[in-house]
Amino acid sequence: MPRASTFVLLNPAAGRGRGARRGREFLSLLERHVGPVDHAVSERPGHEGDLLDRALAEDYRSIVAVGGDGTWSAAADRIVRSARRDVTLGLLPAGTGNDFGKSLGIRYARAEEVVRAMAEGREQVVDVGRVGDRYFLNVVGIGFDIAVIDDAASTPLLKGDLLYRFCALRQLFRFPGIPVALAADDGTTFQRRYLMLVIANGNYFGGSFHIAPRASLDDGMLDAVSIFDAPPLARARLFSLVAKGKHEGAVRVDVRQGRRFTVSVEGVEAIRYEVDGELCTSDGPQLEVEIVPRALRVYAP
Repeated sequence: MPRASTFVLLNPAAGRGRGARRGREFLSLLERHVGPVDHAVSERPGHEGDLLDRALAEDYRSIVAVGGDGTWSAAADRIVRSARRDVTLGLLPAGTGNDFGKSLGIRYARAEEVVRAMAEGREQVVDVGRVGDRYFLNVVGIGFDIAVIDDAASTPLLKGDLLYRFCALRQLFRFPGIPVALAADDGTTFQRRYLMLVIANGNYFGGSFHIAPRASLDDGMLDAVSIFDAPPLARARLFSLVAKGKHEGAVRVDVRQGRRFTVSVEGVEAIRYEVDGELCTSDGPQLEVEIVPRALRVYAP
């Protein structure tokens, strides 16, 4: 038996080094409000999974992930895979976007309140998504957001929401669009040239874009947001609406809910997509994205 019931995973590389700075602060807050905790530091790509699997093999009842959407998503994936329904996930923001946390009211400015929620056992049971054999918390994205992630990786001087906004603005004039076929479980199909397709469990993505205003974390549904291609100035207008969550009903936008969506991209044998900010490549020409209702317990303020 471990000496503590809470395991803390620290990703020091999150947020381009923000994880290391905030990690020390968060450990102090946790020890003040929760009591003794065990922690480990992720040292290389893939190490997070090993640390999480080790923690889940022991008797920890709380796993707290300090990082951004990628770290949080890795923790959720491992917990759901383990079938440990007695484990609750805590999220502390130290990444670039921290998008999923915004749907739960988890922000850095509320860090002490978030830790108090952990100490008091305030929980919410949420849905997760599944793409292939990977579980995710927030979104699967195809098209424009891949270009933005690629651009952000080569833009070293900016951080946080400002980084994503800057790269999104630049890609409005550079991204060529992508031919996508989308099939929903209600029989609806689209085969259009897309600017972007986001299949969302949470409300936000890309730093602060309010991509799925009607999405709920416990409704057993995903929200597929289709934004069809447009000239640069029309793209700019669309993204102004997306930032405010007012794009539903706009020309070149379709938003629909479903339990399962099938995606393919014309002319490719494998699809590049992002899962909670992490770049992935499909094993074949199609992606299956589905909801897994009430699969995970999380702490929420």
